[in-house]
Amino acid sequence: MSNKAVIIGGGAAGLFCAGLAAQRGLDVTVLDKNAKPARKLLITGKGRCNVTNNCTPEDFLQNVRTNPRFLYSAIHAFAPADTMRFFEERGVPLKTERGSRVFPVSDKAVEIVDTLTAFAKQSGVKIVPKTRAAAVSCENGAVTGVVCEDRQKFDAAAVVIATGGASYPLTGSNGDGYRLAAQLGHSVIPSRPSLVPVVTAEPWCAEMMGLSLKNVTLTLKNANNKVVYQELGEMLFTHFGISGPLVLSASSYMTEPPQTYRMSIDMKPALEPDQLDARILRDFEEQKNKDFANSLDALLPRKMIPVVVRLSGIPADTKVNSVTREQRRKLVSLIKALPLTPIRFRPIEEAIITSGGVSVKEISPKTMESKLINGLFFAGEVIDVDAFTGGFNLQIAFATAFLAAQSLCPEQ
Repeated sequence: MSNKAVIIGGGAAGLFCAGLAAQRGLDVTVLDKNAKPARKLLITGKGRCNVTNNCTPEDFLQNVRTNPRFLYSAIHAFAPADTMRFFEERGVPLKTERGSRVFPVSDKAVEIVDTLTAFAKQSGVKIVPKTRAAAVSCENGAVTGVVCEDRQKFDAAAVVIATGGASYPLTGSNGDGYRLAAQLGHSVIPSRPSLVPVVTAEPWCAEMMGLSLKNVTLTLKNANNKVVYQELGEMLFTHFGISGPLVLSASSYMTEPPQTYRMSIDMKPALEPDQLDARILRDFEEQKNKDFANSLDALLPRKMIPVVVRLSGIPADTKVNSVTREQRRKLVSLIKALPLTPIRFRPIEEAIITSGGVSVKEISPKTMESKLINGLFFAGEVIDVDAFTGGFNLQIAFATAFLAAQSLCPEQ
């Protein structure tokens, strides 16, 4: 039994850890509740899979929101450059986009899934699908294996819990890892959504449902009117409010109830207010006899125009040559800071990542082994670490899995 290891969870962390451990000569079995492994990876990055962030370990740690110090050893042992090398050496060309986000050139997440699955299988890993772990068995403070709901038993000298968090339960991340850890006496920090869409009070968001904005700046202010997040990028209007990369990132900064914050969108961040006013004046000059409602086509997306016209307070049928300087000033202010009022987060099931998990105080940061149970390891989102959007969370999965794999069954 001394060279047997069981990995619970066939996601990014589980498959990577399994493949590396098998290459060390261990007899590795992955238990995955889904019919096929790595389902959650297929939907990351809008189906493109933002596999890591092309940055230094130091910059990486700056983007970890929860317990960055815990990840110091992991990210230096397996850095973003190592993740990129791993995939490119296996025939997956990568590209770096805005914000140093790394994607497969094909823009297909399935390439990443197939590569990880093939890596595990070719390394000799046995993947057991449609199998849910009920408990990790222990004797004398050390793991002895895993008992499954269907009463199957798998003997092991090492067990890695790599089940993910509580987001996207249909892909398998439904909090099983928290339950297994708690059974063994581990403290579990309650999970909450992180990187999650936001419900807003404004009914006009639904009018713009499906509208994607690019190169806009989203600003988030707290109850004291202090800017806690401000970034240029992309976002999306939905039937409930707002989503997209900027919104997901902003949500992770909202550590107080969402309704205590205020948001605004700068539709023209490249223009100062006086420059925007001059631009509007030029547009009006070219369309002297047009109604105000029909004069903004060159300035704003079509779906947004009726909303902006209403919010501006300028009557829709006002001829543009009759729009006053004061009315123009209000229009400029609106375009530079379209207001949004957060009410709540969408359900945790819709979160890209959950914050919370097994307490890092009870895990060795150099090996990912439990400080309570010998031979028990953790990898990925099940640990109480999370980062901002941009490939950082997947990198956490790979880095923690790497350390766990190097530490399994040390006598090997």
